[in-house]
Amino acid sequence: MKWPPRRLRPCQPHGKTAMFGRRITLFKIFGFAVRLDASWIVIAILVTWSLAGAIFPQAYPHLARATYWWMGAAGAFGLFFGIVVHELCHSLVANHYKLPMRGITLFVFGGVSEMGGEPQSPKVELLMALAGPVASAAIGAIFHGIQLWARGRWSVPVLGVLAYLAWINWILAIFNMIPAFPLDGGRVLRAALWHFKRDLVRSTEVASKIGSGFGILLMAFGLYELFAGGLVAAIWYFLIGVFLRNASRVSYQQVVLREALGGEPVRRFMRPDPVAVSPDLSIRQLVENYFYRYDFQMYPVVESADHLLGCVNTQDVRKVPRKEWDRHRVLEVSRPCSDRNTIGPDTDALNALSKFQETGGASLLVAERDHLLSVISPRDIMNFLAAKLRMQGRQMALPGGSRS
Repeated sequence: MKWPPRRLRPCQPHGKTAMFGRRITLFKIFGFAVRLDASWIVIAILVTWSLAGAIFPQAYPHLARATYWWMGAAGAFGLFFGIVVHELCHSLVANHYKLPMRGITLFVFGGVSEMGGEPQSPKVELLMALAGPVASAAIGAIFHGIQLWARGRWSVPVLGVLAYLAWINWILAIFNMIPAFPLDGGRVLRAALWHFKRDLVRSTEVASKIGSGFGILLMAFGLYELFAGGLVAAIWYFLIGVFLRNASRVSYQQVVLREALGGEPVRRFMRPDPVAVSPDLSIRQLVENYFYRYDFQMYPVVESADHLLGCVNTQDVRKVPRKEWDRHRVLEVSRPCSDRNTIGPDTDALNALSKFQETGGASLLVAERDHLLSVISPRDIMNFLAAKLRMQGRQMALPGGSRS
């Protein structure tokens, strides 16, 4: 290793496309964390307001205003319950077939079970996809049965909430069975295509194109509603169409990424001669000769024979007052390497990408027995993926805006 190094490789900032923003963990059930995305607050308020301000007053006139509001709140909570059970059933089937599940997240367009991989077979995909709609249909039937039994026994407001919950869960089941990937019906379609084509990637491509097309239809219908005077309905149809179109594209990208990167060790694309710093450098030399000169956020700290001692980043340097930069050395502010920032050369590229996503880091050190081999960034993985897809004759927009 030389200081300064002969080969300069700019570190690309890590930018991941995320479906969710800030999330709050509500509770755990059967080992699955149920999280609430901040966007769910929007739908909860809108559902409560719509039920209390329009739907229940029209269906059950002459009730007290306060009654409509508690009916609306109960309806929104029941919808929350139905979506959690819907997604939980997906997760339970996935867990039965040893598919890793990261949890359930509720967001503005409903809920999603976060899988850590793809189903092993069309059968598993089919069973997972059907579990949610079947659960929603069953919940609707249960609420309907309770409503029938409670007639003449319970008050009109309670019966009204039960009727709404039966109806909304049946709607949830029907909507999810539309064959538009990644809706459950689209996953049923993908399972059928996968069974006959024996090609998961190609089946996902076809199903995702249908899902994207359905999203465009919803957007077009939203525009029609807008010109017809239905502003609120137009906004919702358009937003759902945009979401579905983007979700189908991202889901296809994830399948291609897993298929192309799974089993590929990082040694296949890691570059030699990484930029590294000596532990004897002063903080001022580190800042002047490295942080100000190169576009890296973290530097490995090595001594002779490329022996890895640790790493140092801008946050570590900021802890030292500027006037003391000449008095302190890199070794004093460096931190030990850990599993969060260090991987081996035989680490699966897909696992390395997952580590980037989990930690939000811009680079990972590649080391073997405390010997520094390379430093990789998400851009290195995407460049390798793009090259592999080009060799296979595939064209696809990759995360980060690049194309294969």
